[in-house]
Amino acid sequence: MKYLEKDNLNTLLKIIGSNPSLQIAHFAQKDEILTDMLSEYCNTRDYLYQIYTLNLPSYEKLCEQYINTNNINVKKFSLARKSYMTQGRQYDFIFITINIDDNFKEEFLKRIHKIIRNAGNIVIFIPKENNTKKYKWIELLEETNYVATSYIDDLFEYYDVIISKKMHGWGNI
Repeated sequence: MKYLEKDNLNTLLKIIGSNPSLQIAHFAQKDEILTDMLSEYCNTRDYLYQIYTLNLPSYEKLCEQYINTNNINVKKFSLARKSYMTQGRQYDFIFITINIDDNFKEEFLKRIHKIIRNAGNIVIFIPKENNTKKYKWIELLEETNYVATSYIDDLFEYYDVIISKKMHGWGNI
């Protein structure tokens, strides 16, 4: 992931709020500033922060970095898994900063849907390129039963952020 402006990231993290016992998941890959800021945010508020990483070097580095924390967990993860439900846990926020193949995005959103709490949020970082990718994500979110989708295109220099909500009782995914 390219550089994220720390002040702007602090602004974005205000969407999380300060409700008790929140659980946050992050599908991460080489995005140290976001991982660091989310871990600090969760640590100070005693929120659970689950980091899913796709490769062994990232996994080993993150495990070493967060070895002495009780509420931050790191898991090496494969997107090819049939189910993303682990330990019966559902998250209030899921941050996505990994690259997902265009042919797999719809299936990914369906699998993620099951691990988001009702009215939970998915926050997707996509590189600023052309608007086609952004609008494709928005279309896929709507097709896979996410609602209240919006995007932020002026907060970061290199990324657009899409935020969408899982609603209770919508769809049969």
